[in-house]
Amino acid sequence: MAKGAPPTPPPDAVGVGTELVQLLTPDGERIERAYDSSGTEYSVDLTDDEYRGLYRDLVVVRRLDAEGTALQRQGELGIWASLLGQEAAQIGSGRALRPQDMAFPTYREHGVLYCRGIDPIMPFGLFRGVDHGAWDPVELKCGMYTIVIGAQTLHATGYAMGIAKDGKVGSDDGEAVIAYLGDGATSQGDVSESFVWSSVFHAPIVFFCQNNQYAISEPIERQTRVPLYQRSLGFGFPGVRVDGNDVLATYAVTRTALDNARHGQGPTFIEAYTYRMGAHTTNDDPSRYRIASEVEAWQAKDPVARMRAFLEKQQLGDADFFAEVEDEAKQIALRLRERVLEMPDPDPLQIFDHVYPHGSPELDAQRDQYARYLDSFSQAPDESHAGHVPPTPGHHVQATGSVR
Repeated sequence: MAKGAPPTPPPDAVGVGTELVQLLTPDGERIERAYDSSGTEYSVDLTDDEYRGLYRDLVVVRRLDAEGTALQRQGELGIWASLLGQEAAQIGSGRALRPQDMAFPTYREHGVLYCRGIDPIMPFGLFRGVDHGAWDPVELKCGMYTIVIGAQTLHATGYAMGIAKDGKVGSDDGEAVIAYLGDGATSQGDVSESFVWSSVFHAPIVFFCQNNQYAISEPIERQTRVPLYQRSLGFGFPGVRVDGNDVLATYAVTRTALDNARHGQGPTFIEAYTYRMGAHTTNDDPSRYRIASEVEAWQAKDPVARMRAFLEKQQLGDADFFAEVEDEAKQIALRLRERVLEMPDPDPLQIFDHVYPHGSPELDAQRDQYARYLDSFSQAPDESHAGHVPPTPGHHVQATGSVR
Protein backbone atom coordinates (compact mmCIF):
# COMPACT_ATOMS: atom_id res chain seq x y z
CA MET A 1 0.00 0.00 0.00
CA ALA A 2 1.35 3.45 -0.92
CA LYS A 3 2.46 5.73 1.89
CA GLY A 4 -0.42 7.90 3.01
CA ALA A 5 -3.05 5.83 1.18
CA PRO A 6 -6.27 5.00 3.04
CA PRO A 7 -6.54 1.53 4.57
CA THR A 8 -7.97 -1.20 2.37
CA PRO A 9 -11.41 -2.21 3.65
CA PRO A 10 -12.26 -5.89 4.03
CA PRO A 11 -14.04 -7.51 1.06
CA ASP A 12 -17.37 -7.66 2.91
CA ALA A 13 -17.38 -3.96 3.78
CA VAL A 14 -20.57 -2.08 3.04
CA GLY A 15 -20.35 1.27 1.28
CA VAL A 16 -16.96 0.82 -0.35
CA GLY A 17 -16.78 2.89 -3.51
CA THR A 18 -20.16 4.46 -2.79
CA GLU A 19 -21.01 7.89 -1.49
CA LEU A 20 -23.43 7.07 1.33
CA VAL A 21 -22.46 5.80 4.78
CA GLN A 22 -25.30 3.67 6.10
CA LEU A 23 -25.62 1.42 9.15
CA LEU A 24 -29.38 0.89 9.06
CA THR A 25 -31.31 0.11 5.89
CA PRO A 26 -34.77 1.61 5.28
CA ASP A 27 -36.20 -1.79 6.27
CA GLY A 28 -34.42 -1.70 9.62
CA GLU A 29 -31.69 -4.20 8.77
CA ARG A 30 -28.50 -3.65 10.77
CA ILE A 31 -25.18 -3.15 8.97
CA GLU A 32 -22.29 -3.84 11.34
CA ARG A 33 -19.79 -1.49 9.74
CA ALA A 34 -19.60 0.87 6.79
CA TYR A 35 -16.84 2.78 5.04
CA ASP A 36 -16.74 6.09 3.28
CA SER A 37 -14.89 6.69 0.01
CA SER A 38 -11.64 7.37 1.90
CA GLY A 39 -11.73 4.02 3.69
CA THR A 40 -12.69 5.37 7.13
CA GLU A 41 -14.66 2.79 9.08
CA TYR A 42 -17.88 3.62 10.94
CA SER A 43 -19.77 1.49 13.42
CA VAL A 44 -21.72 1.82 16.64
CA ASP A 45 -21.79 -0.37 19.72
CA LEU A 46 -24.60 0.91 21.92
CA THR A 47 -26.45 -0.74 24.77
CA ASP A 48 -30.03 -1.88 24.36
CA ASP A 49 -31.20 1.06 26.44
CA GLU A 50 -29.24 3.46 24.25
CA TYR A 51 -30.86 2.10 21.11
CA ARG A 52 -34.27 2.48 22.72
CA GLY A 53 -33.30 5.95 23.88
CA LEU A 54 -32.54 7.06 20.32
CA TYR A 55 -35.97 5.86 19.22
CA ARG A 56 -37.59 7.72 22.10
CA ASP A 57 -35.75 10.88 21.08
CA LEU A 58 -36.97 10.56 17.49
CA VAL A 59 -40.60 10.09 18.50
CA VAL A 60 -40.65 12.89 21.08
CA VAL A 61 -38.98 15.41 18.79
CA ARG A 62 -41.32 14.56 15.92
CA ARG A 63 -44.32 15.03 18.22
CA LEU A 64 -43.05 18.38 19.50
CA ASP A 65 -42.47 19.51 15.93
CA ALA A 66 -46.02 18.52 14.97
CA GLU A 67 -47.28 20.62 17.88
CA GLY A 68 -45.36 23.59 16.50
CA THR A 69 -47.04 23.27 13.12
CA ALA A 70 -50.48 22.89 14.72
CA LEU A 71 -49.98 25.91 16.97
CA GLN A 72 -49.00 28.07 14.02
CA ARG A 73 -52.01 26.95 12.02
CA GLN A 74 -54.20 27.89 14.98
CA GLY A 75 -52.71 31.39 15.13
CA GLU A 76 -50.61 30.85 18.24
CA LEU A 77 -47.23 31.16 16.49
CA GLY A 78 -46.20 33.67 13.88
CA ILE A 79 -44.33 31.02 11.87
CA TRP A 80 -42.80 27.57 12.36
CA ALA A 81 -39.88 25.86 10.64
CA SER A 82 -40.57 22.13 10.72
CA LEU A 83 -37.91 19.43 10.98
CA LEU A 84 -40.24 16.67 9.77
CA GLY A 85 -38.13 14.02 8.02
CA GLN A 86 -34.86 15.30 9.45
CA GLU A 87 -35.16 13.82 12.95
CA ALA A 88 -32.41 11.21 12.52
CA ALA A 89 -29.91 13.78 11.25
CA GLN A 90 -30.53 16.00 14.25
CA ILE A 91 -30.79 13.34 16.96
CA GLY A 92 -27.84 11.35 15.63
CA SER A 93 -25.56 14.38 15.45
CA GLY A 94 -26.90 15.90 18.66
CA ARG A 95 -26.29 12.76 20.70
CA ALA A 96 -22.75 12.51 19.28
CA LEU A 97 -21.84 15.80 20.96
CA ARG A 98 -19.97 15.69 24.24
CA PRO A 99 -20.92 18.06 27.09
CA GLN A 100 -17.97 20.37 26.39
CA ASP A 101 -18.71 20.70 22.65
CA MET A 102 -20.37 23.82 21.25
CA ALA A 103 -23.22 23.81 18.72
CA PHE A 104 -24.26 26.61 16.37
CA PRO A 105 -27.74 25.96 14.93
CA THR A 106 -29.77 27.54 12.15
CA TYR A 107 -33.49 27.99 12.92
CA ARG A 108 -34.67 24.40 12.41
CA GLU A 109 -32.51 22.44 14.85
CA HIS A 110 -35.22 21.72 17.42
CA GLY A 111 -33.89 18.18 17.79
CA VAL A 112 -30.37 19.40 18.49
CA LEU A 113 -31.67 21.76 21.17
CA TYR A 114 -33.52 18.82 22.70
CA CYS A 115 -30.29 16.79 22.79
CA ARG A 116 -28.45 19.69 24.46
CA GLY A 117 -30.97 19.62 27.30
CA ILE A 118 -32.62 22.91 26.33
CA ASP A 119 -36.20 23.25 27.51
CA PRO A 120 -38.47 22.59 24.47
CA ILE A 121 -40.39 25.78 25.23
CA MET A 122 -37.39 27.92 24.27
CA PRO A 123 -37.73 27.90 20.45
CA PHE A 124 -41.46 28.44 20.80
CA GLY A 125 -40.84 31.76 22.50
CA LEU A 126 -38.97 32.87 19.40
CA PHE A 127 -41.64 31.79 16.93
CA ARG A 128 -44.41 33.22 19.11
CA GLY A 129 -42.58 36.52 19.23
CA VAL A 130 -42.25 36.90 22.98
CA ASP A 131 -38.44 36.89 23.16
CA HIS A 132 -35.29 36.86 21.06
CA GLY A 133 -34.05 33.56 22.47
CA ALA A 134 -34.06 32.84 26.17
CA TRP A 135 -31.50 30.08 26.70
CA ASP A 136 -27.95 30.66 27.90
CA PRO A 137 -25.51 29.69 25.09
CA VAL A 138 -22.57 29.52 27.49
CA GLU A 139 -24.25 27.28 30.03
CA LEU A 140 -25.98 25.00 27.53
CA LYS A 141 -23.21 25.03 24.89
CA CYS A 142 -25.59 25.93 22.09
CA GLY A 143 -25.83 29.22 20.25
CA MET A 144 -29.02 31.08 19.49
CA TYR A 145 -31.05 30.35 16.38
CA THR A 146 -29.72 32.21 13.35
CA ILE A 147 -32.07 33.44 10.64
CA VAL A 148 -29.42 34.94 8.35
CA ILE A 149 -28.53 32.04 6.07
CA GLY A 150 -25.01 30.76 6.70
CA ALA A 151 -24.01 33.45 9.21
CA GLN A 152 -23.72 30.92 12.04
CA THR A 153 -20.85 29.18 10.23
CA LEU A 154 -18.75 32.33 10.66
CA HIS A 155 -19.64 32.50 14.36
CA ALA A 156 -18.77 28.82 14.76
CA THR A 157 -15.47 29.16 12.93
CA GLY A 158 -14.41 32.08 15.08
CA TYR A 159 -15.37 30.19 18.24
CA ALA A 160 -13.44 27.12 17.06
CA MET A 161 -10.35 29.20 16.34
CA GLY A 162 -10.69 30.68 19.82
CA ILE A 163 -10.76 27.37 21.68
CA ALA A 164 -7.74 26.22 19.64
CA LYS A 165 -5.80 29.33 20.70
CA ASP A 166 -6.90 28.68 24.28
CA GLY A 167 -5.23 25.26 24.12
CA LYS A 168 -8.48 23.31 24.51
CA VAL A 169 -7.70 20.94 21.63
CA GLY A 170 -5.47 17.88 21.43
CA SER A 171 -6.89 15.24 23.78
CA ASP A 172 -9.96 13.17 24.58
CA ASP A 173 -11.05 16.00 26.88
CA GLY A 174 -10.65 18.57 24.13
CA GLU A 175 -13.47 20.69 22.79
CA ALA A 176 -15.00 20.67 19.34
CA VAL A 177 -17.54 22.80 17.51
CA ILE A 178 -20.39 21.81 15.20
CA ALA A 179 -22.03 24.26 12.81
CA TYR A 180 -25.37 23.33 11.26
CA LEU A 181 -26.38 24.52 7.82
CA GLY A 182 -28.67 23.58 4.97
CA ASP A 183 -27.91 22.72 1.37
CA GLY A 184 -28.96 26.18 0.21
CA ALA A 185 -26.54 27.82 2.65
CA THR A 186 -23.61 26.28 0.77
CA SER A 187 -24.24 28.89 -1.93
CA GLN A 188 -23.68 31.73 0.54
CA GLY A 189 -20.39 33.60 0.71
CA ASP A 190 -20.33 33.35 4.50
CA VAL A 191 -20.06 29.57 4.25
CA SER A 192 -17.20 29.71 1.76
CA GLU A 193 -15.36 32.16 3.99
CA SER A 194 -15.89 29.82 6.94
CA PHE A 195 -14.45 26.93 4.96
CA VAL A 196 -11.37 28.97 4.04
CA TRP A 197 -10.68 30.16 7.57
CA SER A 198 -11.36 26.81 9.26
CA SER A 199 -9.11 25.02 6.79
CA VAL A 200 -6.21 27.47 6.88
CA PHE A 201 -6.27 27.75 10.67
CA HIS A 202 -7.00 24.04 11.20
CA ALA A 203 -10.03 24.87 13.34
CA PRO A 204 -11.62 22.10 15.44
CA ILE A 205 -14.99 22.31 13.71
CA VAL A 206 -17.51 20.05 12.01
CA PHE A 207 -19.77 21.55 9.36
CA PHE A 208 -22.98 19.52 9.45
CA CYS A 209 -25.08 20.12 6.35
CA GLN A 210 -28.61 18.75 6.33
CA ASN A 211 -29.18 18.34 2.62
CA ASN A 212 -32.96 18.15 2.61
CA GLN A 213 -32.97 18.56 -1.19
CA TYR A 214 -34.56 22.01 -1.31
CA ALA A 215 -33.47 25.55 -0.48
CA ILE A 216 -37.06 26.71 -0.02
CA SER A 217 -38.28 25.97 -3.59
CA GLU A 218 -34.89 25.55 -5.28
CA PRO A 219 -33.74 21.92 -5.70
CA ILE A 220 -30.21 20.83 -4.93
CA GLU A 221 -29.41 20.81 -8.67
CA ARG A 222 -29.58 24.62 -8.53
CA GLN A 223 -26.97 24.73 -5.76
CA THR A 224 -24.18 22.50 -7.03
CA ARG A 225 -22.94 20.46 -10.00
CA VAL A 226 -21.13 17.94 -7.76
CA PRO A 227 -22.19 16.14 -4.56
CA LEU A 228 -22.09 18.62 -1.71
CA TYR A 229 -19.71 16.60 0.44
CA GLN A 230 -17.04 16.89 -2.26
CA ARG A 231 -16.98 20.68 -2.02
CA SER A 232 -14.84 20.65 1.10
CA LEU A 233 -11.99 18.96 -0.79
CA GLY A 234 -11.45 22.16 -2.72
CA PHE A 235 -10.91 23.97 0.58
CA GLY A 236 -8.48 21.36 1.87
CA PHE A 237 -10.43 19.23 4.33
CA PRO A 238 -12.42 15.98 4.08
CA GLY A 239 -16.10 15.56 3.36
CA VAL A 240 -18.42 12.64 4.12
CA ARG A 241 -21.92 11.88 2.90
CA VAL A 242 -24.07 9.98 5.39
CA ASP A 243 -27.60 8.64 5.18
CA GLY A 244 -29.34 11.42 7.09
CA ASN A 245 -32.39 9.23 7.71
CA ASP A 246 -30.21 6.69 9.52
CA VAL A 247 -29.77 7.77 13.14
CA LEU A 248 -27.03 5.20 13.80
CA ALA A 249 -24.87 6.19 10.82
CA THR A 250 -25.37 9.88 11.55
CA TYR A 251 -24.28 9.31 15.13
CA ALA A 252 -21.20 7.32 14.09
CA VAL A 253 -20.02 9.75 11.41
CA THR A 254 -20.55 12.83 13.57
CA ARG A 255 -18.85 11.25 16.57
CA THR A 256 -15.79 10.41 14.48
CA ALA A 257 -15.62 13.89 12.95
CA LEU A 258 -15.95 15.60 16.34
CA ASP A 259 -13.28 13.37 17.86
CA ASN A 260 -10.95 14.16 14.98
CA ALA A 261 -11.56 17.87 15.55
CA ARG A 262 -10.97 17.71 19.29
CA HIS A 263 -7.71 15.86 18.73
CA GLY A 264 -6.43 18.63 16.49
CA GLN A 265 -7.05 17.05 13.09
CA GLY A 266 -8.96 20.02 11.74
CA PRO A 267 -12.38 20.43 10.15
CA THR A 268 -14.73 17.95 8.48
CA PHE A 269 -17.75 18.55 6.29
CA ILE A 270 -20.67 16.15 6.76
CA GLU A 271 -23.48 16.03 4.24
CA ALA A 272 -26.49 14.36 5.88
CA TYR A 273 -28.50 13.24 2.86
CA THR A 274 -32.11 13.56 3.95
CA TYR A 275 -35.44 15.09 2.92
CA ARG A 276 -37.70 17.84 4.15
CA MET A 277 -41.05 16.08 4.33
CA GLY A 278 -43.02 19.22 5.05
CA ALA A 279 -42.88 22.83 3.99
CA HIS A 280 -39.81 25.05 4.32
CA THR A 281 -41.82 27.00 6.88
CA THR A 282 -45.54 27.28 7.51
CA ASN A 283 -45.59 30.15 4.98
CA ASP A 284 -44.51 27.79 2.20
CA ASP A 285 -46.51 25.56 -0.16
CA PRO A 286 -44.20 22.73 -1.33
CA SER A 287 -46.85 21.29 -3.66
CA ARG A 288 -46.03 24.16 -6.04
CA TYR A 289 -42.51 22.94 -6.75
CA ARG A 290 -42.29 19.19 -6.05
CA ILE A 291 -44.35 16.19 -7.06
CA ALA A 292 -46.21 13.77 -4.80
CA SER A 293 -44.35 10.69 -6.04
CA GLU A 294 -41.06 12.18 -4.84
CA VAL A 295 -42.47 12.68 -1.35
CA GLU A 296 -43.87 9.15 -1.32
CA ALA A 297 -40.48 7.71 -2.27
CA TRP A 298 -38.86 9.44 0.69
CA GLN A 299 -41.65 8.37 3.04
CA ALA A 300 -40.41 4.81 2.51
CA LYS A 301 -37.11 5.94 4.07
CA ASP A 302 -38.76 7.47 7.14
CA PRO A 303 -36.19 7.73 9.98
CA VAL A 304 -38.61 6.96 12.81
CA ALA A 305 -40.18 3.93 11.12
CA ARG A 306 -36.69 2.69 10.24
CA MET A 307 -35.53 2.75 13.85
CA ARG A 308 -38.73 1.10 15.04
CA ALA A 309 -38.26 -1.70 12.49
CA PHE A 310 -34.70 -2.20 13.78
CA LEU A 311 -35.89 -2.49 17.39
CA GLU A 312 -38.57 -4.96 16.38
CA LYS A 313 -36.15 -7.11 14.37
CA GLN A 314 -33.66 -7.11 17.25
CA GLN A 315 -36.45 -7.78 19.78
CA LEU A 316 -35.48 -4.64 21.67
CA GLY A 317 -38.99 -3.22 21.79
CA ASP A 318 -42.45 -4.74 22.10
CA ALA A 319 -45.94 -3.30 21.69
CA ASP A 320 -45.99 -2.06 25.27
CA PHE A 321 -42.72 -0.19 24.81
CA PHE A 322 -43.85 1.55 21.63
CA ALA A 323 -47.18 2.49 23.20
CA GLU A 324 -45.37 3.87 26.23
CA VAL A 325 -43.14 6.03 24.06
CA GLU A 326 -46.10 7.37 22.08
CA ASP A 327 -47.95 8.22 25.27
CA GLU A 328 -44.91 9.93 26.75
CA ALA A 329 -44.46 12.02 23.61
CA LYS A 330 -48.14 12.97 23.66
CA GLN A 331 -47.97 14.10 27.28
CA ILE A 332 -44.83 16.17 26.68
CA ALA A 333 -46.50 17.83 23.70
CA LEU A 334 -49.70 18.56 25.60
CA ARG A 335 -47.77 20.20 28.41
CA LEU A 336 -45.78 22.19 25.87
CA ARG A 337 -49.01 23.45 24.30
CA GLU A 338 -50.27 24.59 27.69
CA ARG A 339 -47.04 26.44 28.37
CA VAL A 340 -47.11 28.16 24.98
CA LEU A 341 -50.66 29.37 25.54
CA GLU A 342 -49.70 30.61 29.00
CA MET A 343 -46.91 32.81 27.64
CA PRO A 344 -47.72 36.43 28.43
CA ASP A 345 -47.54 39.04 25.71
CA PRO A 346 -44.35 41.03 26.25
CA ASP A 347 -44.15 44.72 27.02
CA PRO A 348 -43.26 46.31 23.65
CA LEU A 349 -40.40 48.21 25.31
CA GLN A 350 -38.69 44.90 26.15
CA ILE A 351 -37.32 44.92 22.62
CA PHE A 352 -34.63 47.29 23.92
CA ASP A 353 -33.59 45.02 26.80
CA HIS A 354 -30.39 42.96 26.57
CA VAL A 355 -29.12 44.78 23.46
CA TYR A 356 -26.11 46.16 25.33
CA PRO A 357 -25.08 45.14 28.86
CA HIS A 358 -24.94 48.76 30.04
CA GLY A 359 -27.18 50.47 27.51
CA SER A 360 -26.14 53.30 25.22
CA PRO A 361 -27.25 56.92 24.67
CA GLU A 362 -28.52 56.15 21.18
CA LEU A 363 -30.49 53.11 22.37
CA ASP A 364 -31.94 55.11 25.30
CA ALA A 365 -33.08 57.81 22.89
CA GLN A 366 -34.77 55.25 20.66
CA ARG A 367 -36.48 53.70 23.65
CA ASP A 368 -37.79 57.08 24.82
CA GLN A 369 -39.05 57.90 21.35
CA TYR A 370 -40.87 54.56 21.06
CA ALA A 371 -42.35 54.97 24.54
CA ARG A 372 -43.80 58.37 23.56
CA TYR A 373 -45.20 56.79 20.40
CA LEU A 374 -46.97 54.09 22.41
CA ASP A 375 -48.29 56.63 24.91
CA SER A 376 -49.82 58.63 22.07
CA PHE A 377 -52.40 55.89 21.52
CA SER A 378 -53.82 56.37 25.02
CA GLN A 379 -54.72 59.98 24.20
CA ALA A 380 -58.18 60.91 22.99
CA PRO A 381 -58.39 60.54 19.19
CA ASP A 382 -58.75 63.70 17.16
CA GLU A 383 -59.67 64.40 13.57
CA SER A 384 -56.14 63.66 12.36
CA HIS A 385 -56.62 60.06 13.51
CA ALA A 386 -60.07 59.58 12.02
CA GLY A 387 -60.42 56.14 10.55
CA HIS A 388 -57.05 55.01 11.93
CA VAL A 389 -57.00 52.05 14.28
CA PRO A 390 -53.67 51.88 16.15
CA PRO A 391 -52.11 48.50 16.86
CA THR A 392 -52.65 47.08 20.31
CA PRO A 393 -49.31 46.91 22.15
CA GLY A 394 -48.33 43.35 22.93
CA HIS A 395 -50.48 41.65 20.32
CA HIS A 396 -48.83 39.44 17.72
CA VAL A 397 -49.17 40.27 14.07
CA GLN A 398 -49.36 37.03 12.10
CA ALA A 399 -47.86 36.43 8.66
CA THR A 400 -51.33 36.81 7.18
CA GLY A 401 -51.58 40.31 8.59
CA SER A 402 -54.26 39.40 11.13
CA VAL A 403 -53.85 40.44 14.74
CA ARG A 404 -54.27 37.91 17.48
